[in-house]
Amino acid sequence: WRDVNAVQEYLSKYYDSEEESTGLLRAPRQPLARKLREMQSFMGLRVTGRLDRSTMSLIQTPRCGVPDVENYRLFPGAPKWKTNTITYRVAKYTSSLTRAEVDHAVDMGLSVWSSVTPLHFQKIHSGEADIMISFEVGAHGDAYPFDGPRGTLAHAFAPAEGLGGDTHFDDEEKWTMGTNGFNLFTVAAHEFGHALGLAHSSDPSALMYPTYKYQDPRGFKLPSDDVKGIQSLYGMTGQTFLFKPLGETHPFPRHPDMCDNDLTFDAAAVFGNELLFFKDGFLWRRQSRLKDVRPGYIRTSFPQLLTSIDAAYDVPEKGLAYLFKGSNYWTSRGFQMVGGPRSITDFGLPSRVRQVDAAVYLKDMKQTLFFVGNEFYSYNHAMLRMDDGYPRKIEEEFSGIRGKVDAAVAVNGFLYLFSGPNAYKYDSDREDVIRVVKANSWLGC
Repeated sequence: WRDVNAVQEYLSKYYDSEEESTGLLRAPRQPLARKLREMQSFMGLRVTGRLDRSTMSLIQTPRCGVPDVENYRLFPGAPKWKTNTITYRVAKYTSSLTRAEVDHAVDMGLSVWSSVTPLHFQKIHSGEADIMISFEVGAHGDAYPFDGPRGTLAHAFAPAEGLGGDTHFDDEEKWTMGTNGFNLFTVAAHEFGHALGLAHSSDPSALMYPTYKYQDPRGFKLPSDDVKGIQSLYGMTGQTFLFKPLGETHPFPRHPDMCDNDLTFDAAAVFGNELLFFKDGFLWRRQSRLKDVRPGYIRTSFPQLLTSIDAAYDVPEKGLAYLFKGSNYWTSRGFQMVGGPRSITDFGLPSRVRQVDAAVYLKDMKQTLFFVGNEFYSYNHAMLRMDDGYPRKIEEEFSGIRGKVDAAVAVNGFLYLFSGPNAYKYDSDREDVIRVVKANSWLGC
């Protein structure tokens, strides 16, 4: 029974093409035998629909975390980069190897693809790159947690705005430049294929075959199946397509000075293990337990929003976040949008409310507070309706707060309300503000 449960989990993870994942209700899963036949056919095994020895052996082989069916969540449509100059950045390194070794493995992995296409990869050392590379542990903010040693080694997102192109490696694996562990070049070259738009191949000789098989980088030649796939997207070496100079690829304005004492925030929320602070078309991503702050742009992380947002809050037990702009809101799982815009009246806000200034979810009370002008509302997530007796005056309920609340976030049991350039730490037990700091102190200033 333990083997059967492991197989069902494996098939659900990598072959569940018919399962809906945009809500709590899910479509019935395919029978086990049918799923096994699908998997055996894709992997080039003898198709029996039974859990035989060769099938079990392959299931236990470490592999990539991207599913093996073409209509999966990570690859909607047939995406590719629209320019042949693609930027990349290693944002977080592993302790298994030196930085120089990681950089060398990454460069070799990318050169596998640039050697047969017109693609040119340019490394940057700060800001948002097309392909952001990092070593992560467990849940890491993209709704696809790693599972510890062996199992899923890495995953990558197909070309797109936001998470598109980003490549994550499980830092609980033993990464190596040789054969005593998992060879970083081998896995990186495979994942970069996904970051460029390739799905898995059912050809066991292909680099894009789903399971791990060591490849010696010395003299490595990309198999013909992979060459055909990548050239179908980008053409052959020497060809050009939609070339734009690097300076025109990301025509974004300069970030505001995060250490300006007058800096204010439009919204704040927790996404996975990161705190996000929003200002106009910009955002800052701060690791929850660290002071590492990464600047970014709303239009790259949330392309459906394009410009600024008014408010945001997260419900961690659901893995969902809600972003508000004007009279609409969007739902996000990690940095992936779920569905399109909906009206804020879904929460029971009166029609006269045309926008929300700030919002925050209180986990212990299962309530979301919506701040509008000098008032606030309380939405009950258990009852799925507004609580009675609202709206209430902000200054009467939150003594010490003067003026409009611009942003709000709950961290470590405390409520932080941002108003103007200040952040107010509110203690619900004492029903009082216990500390006032500059808003930009959250960015390390």
